[in-house]
Amino acid sequence: MKRILAVLALVFFAFVLSACSDANKPAEQKAEAITLSYANFPPKITFPCVQMERWAKEVHARTNGAVTINTFPGSTLLGAKNMLRGVQEGQADIGCLSLAYYPGVFPCTIATNLPVGFSSATVASLTLWDIFQKYKPAEFKNLKVLTMFTSAPSNVMSKKPLKSLADMRGVELRGSGSLLRMIEIMGAQPVGMPMSQTPEALQKGVVKGLASSLEVLKDFNFAEICRYETITNLPVYPFAVVMNLDKWNALPDSTKKVLNELGREQALWTGQYMDAHIREAVAWSKEKYGIEIFRLTEAEQSEIRSKGQGIIADWKAEATKAGLDANAILSDVMELKAKYETEYPATK
Repeated sequence: MKRILAVLALVFFAFVLSACSDANKPAEQKAEAITLSYANFPPKITFPCVQMERWAKEVHARTNGAVTINTFPGSTLLGAKNMLRGVQEGQADIGCLSLAYYPGVFPCTIATNLPVGFSSATVASLTLWDIFQKYKPAEFKNLKVLTMFTSAPSNVMSKKPLKSLADMRGVELRGSGSLLRMIEIMGAQPVGMPMSQTPEALQKGVVKGLASSLEVLKDFNFAEICRYETITNLPVYPFAVVMNLDKWNALPDSTKKVLNELGREQALWTGQYMDAHIREAVAWSKEKYGIEIFRLTEAEQSEIRSKGQGIIADWKAEATKAGLDANAILSDVMELKAKYETEYPATK
């Protein structure tokens, strides 16, 4: 009996020591379960939501299961226009912002939306991330930026061949945001509408085509009706994945470290995924619908860039008014673009 009591006493003593040791551990060393909500606005099949799911899985794996991300695609938690306020107010812990949806709010990082001729999402995404890292703009002071990326360059998809700028004159093309002005610069007739309304507008002839990145040929089956694609390399759309600042500050340091380390990696991953998905969508469209692809001449591309200087001038005025060195930012954008085009050449 004495031997049994001695063993029980040792077991109890070891348990008490273990409990005390665990209680004295710093918060960041405890594997407490954390659940975060992540809102996104486009449909689940689109690239902003594909990257969201990949990021959520990586966070779960790299925190050894301590952090679970519940994802909400397709505006099921927050829509595109109320994403910023929704994250700031804590309706979602994390949200994906399309910066072009907030005119004047992001004067520094929206520089990557200018008509500078990005040729791939990879180059544009890394440029955006580096611009943010260098300038740490005040436009994000009330948020934690987790990662950034862009769409691929926008190109023209149409119901009839548009082989040149002359062919585009007066043709009704769907666009949104800054693309509307670029469509006008090319001589076409811009028609602003959400992507969700575009299939019906194409069927009814309200528009004869659209300007967007080419993955929609497959993702929205636009290749069925838009059999002719014209490479124009119109502006990319920048995105930022942001977190509620109070929620970020409450995270253990070990979790913050994981999320910080994923920032640039996720920007690169998303850009490369986007570019690969576009190649896949174009190949699929050629095989299924026999689409034809045209390219504007270098002279026509130069004409577009020249006419787009007005857009750049307007941005410079806005950025300067916000207290930014617009010339320095634009110079950095162009230098980074050239650097990453060499490092990640576009695949034809």
